[in-house]
Amino acid sequence: MLRRRIGRLVAQAAAVVLLAGTAAAPAAAAEAGPVAPSDIRAAIEAVPGLRIVEEKPAAPGFRFFVLTLHQPADHHHPERGGFEQRLTLLHRGTDRPTVLYTSGYAVSTGQYRSEAAELVDGNQVSTEQRFFGTSRPEPADWKDLDIWQAAADHHHVIEALHAVYRAPWISTGGSKGGMTTVYHRRFYPQDVAGSISYSAPNNVDDREDSAYLDFLRTVGTPECRSALQAAQRALLERRTTLVARYQAWADSRADGFRLVGSADKAFEVAVLRAPFMFWQGRGQAACPAVPAPDASDDALYDWLSQVAQLPVYADSVANEFVPYFYQLGTQLGYFPVDTNHLTDLIRYPGATEPRTFVPRDIPMHYRPQAMRDVDHWVRTRGEHLMFVNGAADPSVAEPFRLGNGSRDSYVFQVPGGTHSTRIAQLPSADAATATATLRRWAGV
Repeated sequence: MLRRRIGRLVAQAAAVVLLAGTAAAPAAAAEAGPVAPSDIRAAIEAVPGLRIVEEKPAAPGFRFFVLTLHQPADHHHPERGGFEQRLTLLHRGTDRPTVLYTSGYAVSTGQYRSEAAELVDGNQVSTEQRFFGTSRPEPADWKDLDIWQAAADHHHVIEALHAVYRAPWISTGGSKGGMTTVYHRRFYPQDVAGSISYSAPNNVDDREDSAYLDFLRTVGTPECRSALQAAQRALLERRTTLVARYQAWADSRADGFRLVGSADKAFEVAVLRAPFMFWQGRGQAACPAVPAPDASDDALYDWLSQVAQLPVYADSVANEFVPYFYQLGTQLGYFPVDTNHLTDLIRYPGATEPRTFVPRDIPMHYRPQAMRDVDHWVRTRGEHLMFVNGAADPSVAEPFRLGNGSRDSYVFQVPGGTHSTRIAQLPSADAATATATLRRWAGV
């Protein structure tokens, strides 16, 4: 679920080794003409609560801005203070559609154009999720981190910028960003003309997670699944040597494992999550690279570091993802791991649960009604929704499904696809349908 975002953060982090309706616009705004390119900065600066942090060089035909928008810490009580939500804007033209993109985590201030923005040749507003990156109220009341508050943030972004960008809006995101996209639509269904959600888990009942386990028991070939289990055993059998190496790596960077508890515990969690991460990010084609049980310590360690991304469990990165694990443990739910073949080697039962990654002074109480409500809405009232999933991605072992009440909505699947699936990877007929649908929603 986190692989793409983790990859970006780890790359930045230091010498670490390692996605037929339109949104309603005010009548007066709809009658006004597009803003001239030379005036776009002034138009943005005129939006109440919006501030330009900087403008960065952009490709020909674009302008790129880093922005902040003032948001209430609690949309139920805006008088109680707020925070500055970080955004980026890739401006193409005010006569073009605008794509609202979120990863569900912190926003990168580097230029990135989503597939949806490319397909409609539109503008893109990228949002940072509340409590991530610099977008956190101070002091932080963690009860204000829930899917409704985040949806209200996105509603405010669209509401604020609709004065400048009056053409149809599309929302999109992948993985947690795909989930966030759906949650926003649940509470503000008329904000955008359509939504594309890539690789988005839909953990409706966190007490019944057998779909994830069943998926991992059948995905790929039996030989590959057996090789993954054998590699896990070899890693845990050599944990003394490999954990010492892990700790030495952290020490060399003045890092540590205070959040998780120890390098040994972090190592065990990484090993347990390795098969999920392998199928999510690599797939059957990478099976020949799974190290044999008699492989060298270097081969085993390097494989685990790349597949399970060992740096993410060290404090310098893990602390950035506390909001993510808080959301998993309070509303979103999380996938289980199979430990039956490793029972004799496990030292930290339950360590893969979200609570491991959230400081103990932050209360967590799971609210099961949140995901049930979203799932029910998608199946009974969702419209202009598109889900694009990879057939070999365990993240969508429990996917969003359409129902009798879903209107003008679609589910597509990339055969053998992983967590980084895109419309471009769909079978040609599906790709053509998806592209045409998106362009119709966007009024292109």
